[in-house]
Amino acid sequence: MSEENLNNEVQPEATEAPVSADATTQVAPAEPPASEVPQEPTPAAPENDEPQVIIQKERGFAHYVGFALLCVLCIFFFFMPGIALTFGVSRIATLNGAAAWVFSAILSVIIWLVFKLKIKGFKKSFYWYIGLCAVVLAILIAIEVLTENFNVFSSIFALMTGAAG
Repeated sequence: MSEENLNNEVQPEATEAPVSADATTQVAPAEPPASEVPQEPTPAAPENDEPQVIIQKERGFAHYVGFALLCVLCIFFFFMPGIALTFGVSRIATLNGAAAWVFSAILSVIIWLVFKLKIKGFKKSFYWYIGLCAVVLAILIAIEVLTENFNVFSSIFALMTGAAG
C-alpha cells in the first residue's frame, strides 16, 4: 500500500523560465570541482616567435656503405658459432660457399635453439647466445694471433665467399 500512496502523490513540476528570442547569451559548460582537475604546469611562452629551421645534412655514399658493412658484420657475428664449426669441418672436408653458409646457418640456429630450450626466457637466452658468439670470436682471434701460418679470418672469408678450394 505504501507504494500505491507514493504513486498517487502529485509531484510538483519544475517551471521553466521563458526564453526570449533575442537572448544571445551562451551557457558556460559546468566545471568539475577543483579537486578533480589535474594540475598541469602551464608552458611558458617562447621568447622568440621566429620559426625554427632544422637543417638536415644529406647522407653520402660512405654512410650507406658503412651501414651495409655493419649489417654484414652483425650477420657474421650472429652466425659466429656455426661459422666456427663450419670452418673446423672445412679443414676435414671440402665445402663450397653455398654449402658453408647453409651449414653455418643451420648449426647456428640449432645452437641458439639449445640455448632457448635450456634457458628460460627469450631475452635471457638471447643474451647468453650473444655471449657465446663473443667467446667464439675471442677464440678465433686468439688462434689467429697465436698461429702465424694459420690465417683464420682470411680462410673463413674465402670459405664463405666460395673462393676456398
